[in-house]
Formats: sequence, structure tokens, C-alpha cells
Amino acid sequence: MNNHQQRRWGSLASEDRELVRVKVRVAGMEFEIEAPSDKIQEAVDQVLSVALKHGPSLGPRGAEPAPPSAGPMTCKGLIKALWQEGWFREPRGLGEVHEEMARRGWHYDRTAVAHALLDLVREGVLTRQGRPRRYRYVQKRPPS
Repeated sequence: MNNHQQRRWGSLASEDRELVRVKVRVAGMEFEIEAPSDKIQEAVDQVLSVALKHGPSLGPRGAEPAPPSAGPMTCKGLIKALWQEGWFREPRGLGEVHEEMARRGWHYDRTAVAHALLDLVREGVLTRQGRPRRYRYVQKRPPS
């Protein structure tokens, strides 16, 4: 938020307007935005437009950008992107997959990740080793 916006919203806040604080995570970056309730949408839109315009170049150093895509990707699509990177050359547990996705800024429920892994096993992309609740997922075939 620039100084002009802070002054403008600061004066509104002094008029007893309720301030709203939100955290937004996009493209591997996290932003905390505070604004009057009637201006929060405008503030979020501004932050998102800048974040999406500049992409990972604004992100923390060492963070890996999300794979390029034409639009939002599904949980399954993101796991498939990990496979295409060769991340599944080593057997990985559900927890490892879930943690890696979160580390890259992809936040999905563990159940969604488990279902996506099972779909990829059924498609022959991955195979699983071990026993139920302890499965390890590994590439069945290398990415082409």
C-alpha cells in the first residue's frame, strides 16, 4: 500500500470505520492487507494485480515458482507437474507430497492430495509401494 493510500484510508479509519485485515497468498508470496471494510476489495484487487503482473520476481529468494499454466491448475495437475520435474524419482509419502506442495504455495487439503495421487496411480503415471496408510508414491514411468 503506498503512502497516499495509507493517508487516505488512515483518515477514514479515524472516522470510526471498521478496519479489516486479510492475508493473501498468491504466486508463492504472502501479503497482509489492512483497510476499511468498504475498501478491502479494492486493496486486495490492487495487491493481486501487482503480484500477478510481477509474478515470482517479487517472491522470496529460493522459492520455486509455480509451473507455468494457462490458468488455475487442479491438485492433480500440480502433482503431475512435480512428476514432470522428476520429483517422484524417489519414493515419497503423502505427507512429503503435501508439504512440498505447501512449500511451493499450493495449499490443498491432505484428502485432496491423496485422491489426486490415487488418480495418478490409476492412470499409470505413479505407482505406490507399501501398505495402506504408509504408501510411498514413485514414478512408474519417467516424464516424456
